[in-house]
Amino acid sequence: MTQHRRSLGLKVAGALAVPTLAALALTGCSSSAESASSSGSKEFSLSFATSNTIESPFQKLGEDYMKAHPDVKITFNPQPNDSYDQTLRTQLQAGNASDVVVTSPGAGQGRSILPLAEAGFLEPLDDAAKKLLPAGSDSTFGKDGKVYGQATEITVAALVTNETAVKAAGQFPADFAALEDQCKTLAASGKSLFAIAGSAPPNTGLMAMSLAATRVYAEDPKWNEKRAAKEATFAGSDGWKSALESVNTLKDAGCFQKGAAGAGFDAITKGLAGGTSVAGFIPAPSWKQLQSAAAGTDFAVRALPAEKGSGKDYVYASANYAFSINAASKNKDAAKAFLDWAAEPEQTKAFAEIDGALPVSGLDKYDFESGAYKNVGELIKNGSYSPLPNIQWPNSAVYDALATGVQGIVTGQKSPDQVLQAMDAAWGQ
Repeated sequence: MTQHRRSLGLKVAGALAVPTLAALALTGCSSSAESASSSGSKEFSLSFATSNTIESPFQKLGEDYMKAHPDVKITFNPQPNDSYDQTLRTQLQAGNASDVVVTSPGAGQGRSILPLAEAGFLEPLDDAAKKLLPAGSDSTFGKDGKVYGQATEITVAALVTNETAVKAAGQFPADFAALEDQCKTLAASGKSLFAIAGSAPPNTGLMAMSLAATRVYAEDPKWNEKRAAKEATFAGSDGWKSALESVNTLKDAGCFQKGAAGAGFDAITKGLAGGTSVAGFIPAPSWKQLQSAAAGTDFAVRALPAEKGSGKDYVYASANYAFSINAASKNKDAAKAFLDWAAEPEQTKAFAEIDGALPVSGLDKYDFESGAYKNVGELIKNGSYSPLPNIQWPNSAVYDALATGVQGIVTGQKSPDQVLQAMDAAWGQ
């Protein structure tokens, strides 16, 4: 959760939104290396979103590809994360976009695969990309048997927790009622259970979707399909209403840090790294960045506790980013060779390990018990997860209405009903 990290199907904007790679040790020559060398084109360009000084895994992957294939040249075109969607669209429309562009599944964002493919901007990909499709995600990567994006990794969107702070607080709350109690206790000591970036819509939106996980999608994983068929609405959903009302519950219980409404992503970094906040609504791979920033402190991924008695903890997990090839590219052979190489198990495994995400392939053999994902391992193995909701929403305006609306709830300027009505209006009723 881009979201994510990553928009979190969404790419979540800000310092914690972009994957970090310290050193990506990828394999050397392979069969796809020969493909790159034998093609007419030995160079291509690559566009991706970047944020602040955080190193992009996409650029690092490209750099290692060039090391393994000295006859290939990649021109990198990083773009600021907050303007990436618009820039990508503008360049594709003008015919001067990069050969390879980083996109997101679904239709809920400006960089989303489905509307870009429908507009004719993306090239259909081959079997290497199809084999990496996460289960149940075919419809978010293309249609009519065609795939227009190659998944890079699986991003979990839940909570990232400072485990040292969890222990200091006694234990992590087992249900939502216990969570409220712990919020009050921590607030009395000058700390907070959650650190949020109230001034950053991607973070408030991710918080709201996290609250909807147990209240909406655990109960009905196909709720989005019903909304698309006009069999349900946000305003008429008890689950969505409960999720947004819970924002007020958290605020009133003192769950957020002081000044949360005007805080940016740096408040999450400082709060979690410094231990003044226990958890954050940020994409799971951020645990690795935080652990690097706070030596000696352990970070982990946890599910937001469900309401007492429901017994239905639930998280989001999906491929939130993908490589796509510009349909107007003049270097498609070189671009396809790069994607084929990136699809190999050694590359997908290394990419995920260094970035702190889950691998897009081989998840059935993943060792959850010994790492940051041990608290959500059973949920993943049991299928108690679904993609980020906004990946399946018809346009980015629905998520924008949620994210900015929750900002209004935090500041007391909007009600949950107003936000839900705005989401329905953005959907197109």
